[in-house]
Amino acid sequence: MRLTSQRSKQADINASNTGQIAEGIAAQYLIKQGLRLLETNFSSRFGEIDIIMQDRQALVFVEVKYRASSQFGGAIAAISASKQKKIKQTAAFYLQEQELNAYNTDHRFDVITLDGNINKPEINWLTNAF
Repeated sequence: MRLTSQRSKQADINASNTGQIAEGIAAQYLIKQGLRLLETNFSSRFGEIDIIMQDRQALVFVEVKYRASSQFGGAIAAISASKQKKIKQTAAFYLQEQELNAYNTDHRFDVITLDGNINKPEINWLTNAF
């Protein structure tokens, strides 16, 4: 049993590292597209937003998904309706914390998907994804 728990811990560490790498790649990609990085890994009791950027006057809340294989639908298939709801709630909390109003502040929800080899992934940027 001990060997199994060690493997599980190692898998969690590898997944966490891969997630951090994917988020870094996504942030650099968006910076090259002209967006300005505001914050990464913003957490609230509702959930987490991977990246918060600014695109001209709009705040952009970015969900990053990486999949090595598209066997189970690829990265985009991993963003469920409940995940979208959590992201929207977290974004509302962020706006409130910044003393901004969600109704009067231009914002959107984008998704960056990375598929394939993490060292050279295929990157897709979906603006206004949900």
